[in-house]
Amino acid sequence: MPHSLLIISRQPPWSGPNAREALDIALAGGAFDLPLGMLFLDDGVLQLLPLQSAAQLQQKDLTANLQALSMFGVEDLFACHTSLVERGMSPNELSVEPIQVLRDHEIAELIDRYDQVITI
Repeated sequence: MPHSLLIISRQPPWSGPNAREALDIALAGGAFDLPLGMLFLDDGVLQLLPLQSAAQLQQKDLTANLQALSMFGVEDLFACHTSLVERGMSPNELSVEPIQVLRDHEIAELIDRYDQVITI
């Protein structure tokens, strides 16, 4: 059985290539049926907001990649409750569904469930 992988995405969508690279890793892993999950933490939760103006910042919009996760078998998506609250965000306004919003103690338990963890 392949090892499971948790990708922790901590970067906002417009700060450079890191957010896109995290999504690319998730899509590639999903294409090869790797058991994986993705956790949006810190500024990474900003990737989950709809209607981003990426073109104004000369960046590519990540919305299509986020929507493609489920088509590639990546269905274990998580967001940090504290990160959302600190940024004035509500779980109801997120562009990705279904996504589980986790409290801090649940995040520690989540990380323990995976064999490998990558933080980007």
